[in-house]
Amino acid sequence: MPIGSEGGSVQRPFIEYAQEVGWTYLEPAKASELRCGENGLLLYEIFKQQACAMNPGWLTDEMAENLAARLERVRPNIEGNQDAWLYLRGQKTMFDPDAKRERNVTLLDVYDPSNNVFHITQELRFDNGGGQPNRFDITLFVNGIPVLLTEAKAPHVQDAMSMALDQIERYHRESPEFVALTQVYAATHLIRFLYGPTWNLSARARLNWKDETAGDYETLVKHFLAPPRTVRVLNDYVKFVRKEDELSKIVLAPHQMRAAERSIGRAREQKTRGLIWHTQGSGKTHTMMVIAKRLTEEPAFENPTVLLIVDRLELLDQLSKNLDAIGCFYKIGEGIRHLQGMLESDERGIILTMIHRFDEMPANMSARSNIVVLIDEAHRTMGGTLGSYLMGAFPNATFLGFTGTPIDKTAYGKGTFKTFGTDDEKGYLDKYSIRESIEDGTTVPLHYTLAPNDLRVDRETLEREFLDMVVIQGVAVDMQQIDRVLERAVTLRTMLKKPERIERVAAFVGEHFTLNVDPMGYKAFLVAVDREACAHYKVALDEHLPSEWSEVVYSDSNSDSELMKRFHISEEREKQIRKEFRKPDALPKILIVTEKLLTGYDAEILYCMYLDKPMRDHVLLQTIARINRPFVDEHKRKTCGLVLDFVGIFENLEKALAFDSADVSGVIDDIGVLEELFASEMQLGRDRYLSLCAGLKGDKEVEAILDYFLDEDNRTEFYQYIYRLQDVFEILAPSAFLRPFLAEYDELIRVYLIVKEAYDPGTPTDRELLRKTIDLVHKHTEAGEISPPLEVVPLDENALDQLSGSSKPDIIKVFNLVKTIEEEVRLHEATEPYLGSIGELAQVVVERFQQRQIETEEALKQLRELFRDIMRARKASKEEGLGRLAFAVFWELQRLGIPTAKDLALNVDKVFQESPHWRTSTAQYQQARTRLYAMLLQGGLKTDEVKTVVDQIIRVGERATDA
Repeated sequence: MPIGSEGGSVQRPFIEYAQEVGWTYLEPAKASELRCGENGLLLYEIFKQQACAMNPGWLTDEMAENLAARLERVRPNIEGNQDAWLYLRGQKTMFDPDAKRERNVTLLDVYDPSNNVFHITQELRFDNGGGQPNRFDITLFVNGIPVLLTEAKAPHVQDAMSMALDQIERYHRESPEFVALTQVYAATHLIRFLYGPTWNLSARARLNWKDETAGDYETLVKHFLAPPRTVRVLNDYVKFVRKEDELSKIVLAPHQMRAAERSIGRAREQKTRGLIWHTQGSGKTHTMMVIAKRLTEEPAFENPTVLLIVDRLELLDQLSKNLDAIGCFYKIGEGIRHLQGMLESDERGIILTMIHRFDEMPANMSARSNIVVLIDEAHRTMGGTLGSYLMGAFPNATFLGFTGTPIDKTAYGKGTFKTFGTDDEKGYLDKYSIRESIEDGTTVPLHYTLAPNDLRVDRETLEREFLDMVVIQGVAVDMQQIDRVLERAVTLRTMLKKPERIERVAAFVGEHFTLNVDPMGYKAFLVAVDREACAHYKVALDEHLPSEWSEVVYSDSNSDSELMKRFHISEEREKQIRKEFRKPDALPKILIVTEKLLTGYDAEILYCMYLDKPMRDHVLLQTIARINRPFVDEHKRKTCGLVLDFVGIFENLEKALAFDSADVSGVIDDIGVLEELFASEMQLGRDRYLSLCAGLKGDKEVEAILDYFLDEDNRTEFYQYIYRLQDVFEILAPSAFLRPFLAEYDELIRVYLIVKEAYDPGTPTDRELLRKTIDLVHKHTEAGEISPPLEVVPLDENALDQLSGSSKPDIIKVFNLVKTIEEEVRLHEATEPYLGSIGELAQVVVERFQQRQIETEEALKQLRELFRDIMRARKASKEEGLGRLAFAVFWELQRLGIPTAKDLALNVDKVFQESPHWRTSTAQYQQARTRLYAMLLQGGLKTDEVKTVVDQIIRVGERATDA
């Protein structure tokens, strides 16, 4: 097997490593037998045995068969996938006729993984009878149920991971019945290992698998597939979330799994404190919920009390909605007396409440050790006497604090970490830094740029009335405290809300959004100083943008002015706005806010924040984190978030984010960093790529480019360079800074188009270019500035002389011949299926040429012969008098040198006619294949030749029947 091949370097080791950690390998034929054919979903006998073993004394063989039928009938969509998951978790029931009641069915032993059975197979073929069967690289079963699909690609293949992910998407589309049972997918090409939830293929849900001890491929695979982890992922780390009436699915990231395991471990230990320090936007809320749910479900904790504590009503509401979304049962401690009554009555399970409701809580409310307190935003929640009341009430409880904020310079900030970090040498139980989050793609980096001086407020006033105010410094501050300070900052607020300034800022925002943000397909927040300013900005912005592009979202009050009441909206309308804003192609495009949506609201499409409200430290960090979520879509690849600062907060970054920790470095950078990066990358392009064709024109220019990029490593490096370059261009354009670089940027994109057209014609170029670069390409193409470097001519008797006899360089002749053959195949293969084989041979010539296995002259010679083959085949098809399929088979057999080609072709045609459903029926497919084997052996072919010829005939037959 070739070095670096898909099977030898990736797929086979994956299976071997799985076996070494406890998975049993099934040969494909055996797996097919256990599935009762290629349309089977379960390993039936194994499933029935395990179902009966896990439900002893009441689940019979007949009931197990009925259970298998239920699983097979789940809807082939995300709702059906959720049903399959609920079966795995033991949340579905069956009627027990002996007990005359419904009983929960157990299909997975979470607490003793050794009671489960784990099987792995490869090249599993699934045929739902509705179209082309699919073949999955690697499929993993637990207790006979398929749970994980894995695509393995060769590490040397260009865009290998994209190809793997495209295949997984195709499986969802073409084999939804099988995918409806699987819970997780993985894609690997040795160098990277990605995983994610089935039925959610968004970039946000796709995760980079890594482990603290993982470094090589073997360790990655073994840690990912360790049976205890597999069971835990299926039972606890896969989550279905219903948000705003839409069902979606997630699987926890490695740092979330790690934090959950450590938190559960801490609750088992004698130690009673722990800090989970995960950066903003990395999923702390889901981590907390998973921990809470596990604590209540694990028998070892003996029916514990789990308190989930927040410090704001808005966060309480958000957390309760999130718990509802994952189907988690909980109760709310509604007020001080109600909460105290619940605790006095020894309430068990999950209790959701607020820190303020522990005011004057009596000491020693419960001495139980199976009380676990999970505290959100721990950097501020435990402030003052409330934290003391809470801890005094439960002297033997475990307290786990969650924060996304680095240590600040105040004594309070440092004290928070001491409160929860006393049991850990580093001061925290688990940490996930900003830098790690960006490296993993969990979040994107942030950049800021300052608005023009004449739009920013007076610096001295900003310092005096806001930044220098001690009361708002540090992590303990929230938005309400910020607002109280701003209410007293009369001069500053007057400056910010001056009508002429609002008009000018709105004009600037309108132009910037139109030129910079909207062309990228992203959306924006405009953050105003207060609710009244929001209303004024809406009126002003409507003068520069269509009114339906923006919406105001703020809390209403009966005492509001008539202007502010114009923008009051119902709860239902706000819910609709939140939902529509998340959709890339829906309105609104801009939300005008001041407090609402600045915490707890995630919209991946949100890219730009127009900041016109003073804030600092934790509140600032939490606010700008709204734009740090990644987003990937066709022509869109969000690589950063942008803050446009109209206040001047970022003029002194150290004062705006006064944190002690080195972790804050890199949280946000001046956009000037990107300008420096772009200039540096352009210099690289100038030196390495534009120099290739310096002083050359026309064909000689193209020849130099094609010759250099004949080397695959050079192409791969160049593609990565272009992707990096256009990412930065997308953010900066349009900008006066770019003007000196535009001509050379155009040239580099032209080189890219030439290389892609010649060497990777199967991939649509537009798919890999971002919007602003596409616009530039289209503009210059229409102007005639970028012309196709390669030529395609109609295939006739004169075409060969026209293409290969011209004065063009030989390397251009090679690609012109290839493109003409490929175009001929594309246009006529449906009616002339023999063309497919000729097209495949042309591709082999190109690949050998690109790998320098043959010289240019030899490539030209072979391509000319294939060109003549097309002409000869067309002539022969008229002379032989065979049908379309029979002639295609005849031509293929003749090419393979089989003397009885015509007689065999007629018999092959008869075989396919007598098995009319061989493309969709497994039985007819096997029957046809068996007859072809026998026929070829009788025709004199050697046994070791037959399989290759049968495979080729099948491919010809598929082309012919696709017409």
